[in-house]
Amino acid sequence: MKPKSRGLEQDDLLRPRLTNMIDMRHALVKLAALIDWDFFETEWAGFFPSHMGRPATSPRLVAGLLYLQHTYRLSDEAVVARWVENPYYQHFCGETFFQHRFPLDPSSLTQWRRGIGEEGVEWLLTETIEAGRGAGVISERSVEAVIVDTKVMEKAIAHPTDARLYEKARRRLVVLAQEADLSVRQSYKRLAPRLSGQVGRYAHARQFKRMRKALRRLEGYTGSVMRDIQRQLGRVTDNSLRQRIEVEVALVDRRLRQKPKDNGKLYALHEPKVDCISKGMARVHYEFGTKVLVTTTHKEGFVVGIRSMPGNPYDGHTLREALEQLEILTDTRPKRAFVDRGYRGHGVQTTAVYIAGSRRGMTPALQRDLRRRSAIEPTIGHMKTDGRLARCALTGTLGDALHAVLCGCGHNIRMILAHLRALWVQILAALLDAFGARGSAERSDCGLKGLAA
Repeated sequence: MKPKSRGLEQDDLLRPRLTNMIDMRHALVKLAALIDWDFFETEWAGFFPSHMGRPATSPRLVAGLLYLQHTYRLSDEAVVARWVENPYYQHFCGETFFQHRFPLDPSSLTQWRRGIGEEGVEWLLTETIEAGRGAGVISERSVEAVIVDTKVMEKAIAHPTDARLYEKARRRLVVLAQEADLSVRQSYKRLAPRLSGQVGRYAHARQFKRMRKALRRLEGYTGSVMRDIQRQLGRVTDNSLRQRIEVEVALVDRRLRQKPKDNGKLYALHEPKVDCISKGMARVHYEFGTKVLVTTTHKEGFVVGIRSMPGNPYDGHTLREALEQLEILTDTRPKRAFVDRGYRGHGVQTTAVYIAGSRRGMTPALQRDLRRRSAIEPTIGHMKTDGRLARCALTGTLGDALHAVLCGCGHNIRMILAHLRALWVQILAALLDAFGARGSAERSDCGLKGLAA
């Protein structure tokens, strides 16, 4: 059912308003005035086709919570708990009076993310861009020159060692067999965990022959349990449970059959779409997650486009999608794009693309702009340390897409808040200077009058 606006009740007439409790010069209060909240009421109305049931939560409340969550690096539970304690958070989310109870269950944020999808969170990013323009962080011409780069957003999975995957697959199969009342001849619940730990000790001692022998035995344990369940699948009468068992058996069979040099390997049973990406870094040779395409303004480092790219595509083949997303979100086609050497062979004709390292025929001004291409690196670093881009806990490829765009929203809001705070400091400094100059002038006038007397 569509959200219903809550009107004022009789008891609310005696309650103090939030505007009387907070400092209206606070950066969050100013930011709330810059965002067009009615936009979400209009655009998200299509997600409520039914007129039956309980009214949905206010879209402004959900949009505000998602903004705050990725601005201050909070989980679903933490942002709801902090919302109850912070009057500025409540004012930012559209409350008139201070609330003492949770506005919604934290699991509702999961349902909202799934409901609005990637298009809905891109509207959130669009509003941060408009708010940045309104606050003066970026101008209308800022999106004419952009920087594009890719980074890996790691998934919330453990490091995929063979021993851990075999043992986890066996445990998941045993749990499903118990749920379906299937009798497994041997579950290996005592031998398999012990052998899994022994594999790590053999590897640490560099006894690789013993390690490979233990791995083959552990693989046999998992395969034995899987085949026992496959033989008894006809006895499962519950269709939903049977489907779950078939999916799990297919994943385990895929893991047992894959070879070390296969493409599209399985690195996590609960996240089959995780990619292994080698980025050539000295500290971390491989990262397990998905590639994220980031587009920022050349001068300010403001995020004007971000999306996940599953399947680990070549960087040069993603530039066209980055520029298309930028044009959709900002209604402006960029004139210049600065990229690194990984984008050679991009094939983009509508925008002038400048690749790092190629300075032949460039003016000194263009060479300076090209040297600034590396400014996107600290921007991505802040999104990982100050935001939540370093690790994605949302499930599936849809979760990767939603999480990446929301991380871009959080970075933009942090930049707007920093700009508003700096602007207020400048105003205070100017006022103090004005009062100081006036006071010194008055003191000098008094001194002159005293001398004349």
